[in-house]
Amino acid sequence: MKIQVGYELIYDFPQPTPMILVLGTHLTRASDVIVPDYLVTEPAVTISPYRDTYGNWCSRLIAPAGRMRLSGSGIVRDSGLPDVVAPSAPQHPVEDLPADTIVYLLGSRYCETDRLSDIAWNLFATTPPGWARVQAICDYVHNHITFGYEHARATKSAWEAFNERNGVCRDYAHLAIAFCRCMNIPARYCTGYLGDIGMPPPYGPMDFAGWFEAYLGGRWYTFDPRNNMPRIGRVLIGQGRDAADVPITHTFGPNTLVSFKVWTDEVF
Repeated sequence: MKIQVGYELIYDFPQPTPMILVLGTHLTRASDVIVPDYLVTEPAVTISPYRDTYGNWCSRLIAPAGRMRLSGSGIVRDSGLPDVVAPSAPQHPVEDLPADTIVYLLGSRYCETDRLSDIAWNLFATTPPGWARVQAICDYVHNHITFGYEHARATKSAWEAFNERNGVCRDYAHLAIAFCRCMNIPARYCTGYLGDIGMPPPYGPMDFAGWFEAYLGGRWYTFDPRNNMPRIGRVLIGQGRDAADVPITHTFGPNTLVSFKVWTDEVF
């Protein structure tokens, strides 16, 4: 199948403001890109691209004072298959983990393993290690948190989501990531597009989505505690320790987000 993805963000800036944007399709999907989702700015400004520590495609620019429109639209080829489910995927002993996964065992800005470790072990110590344990974590988080955009805030951490029992997709992901790390399973945060392909209506407003990947059986697998079911048509944009590593936009000065649109649709 082919999926059209895109976005339009409109900002007001009181003064020239540096920005870092993580908005392009991730390099792991490069071979699937049919029409590249190039970043377009209005007014036109110089864009300086770079790869960050986690392999994400980042764009640096200076937004001029006034109104600015950021947009991109592309087409990505997709298998049309739901997320892989591998119930036999084993958990690795910590001493056997590849070195590049160790960073995803550690606490991070939004995933406070120190605060959640005792809770995690009390909840999940008796679950079978491996896929079943990660799924048990997703089941718990899915049922523990109530979804609502009114509960979203930029500073909300896994510990706060656990105690407040509400949030948006990134909060579900952060809490599940923290629990996985507490149980010695590497887990990393992912952001990207996830439409309603294969899902019955009614459909909610489109937004960028947050989920996570856990390292089991020698590879990374997708888990989504917000939806808690295999979904079709995920398109990765960025990944890192948590949402602090992959903000869609990072502004270094005051601004107002005037308008925000995201789309992801199957095209024929």
